[in-house]
Amino acid sequence: MTKDDALVAQLKNDYRQASLSARDMAMLDYAAKLTLTPWVMTEADILGLRKHGFSDRDVLDITHVAAYFNFINRVADGLGLTEKEVLNG
Repeated sequence: MTKDDALVAQLKNDYRQASLSARDMAMLDYAAKLTLTPWVMTEADILGLRKHGFSDRDVLDITHVAAYFNFINRVADGLGLTEKEVLNG
């Protein structure tokens, strides 16, 4: 978590324009690709994360977190839930 409001605003607007390390950018690129075009994921995507120092466990964690948020957002959208309803259970 961060208390850097400017960074949060950059991430919300366009993470590609945010002041991030190459490692963090690689992680977000992977998560974005998994979210938007999962059918085109290849081993090269995993190798790209490894190139930035991510371990197999890190790749698994990144994948799980991205997949979980994709899943829960689709469930909420499918049920027509509001953000407040999702946050309050």
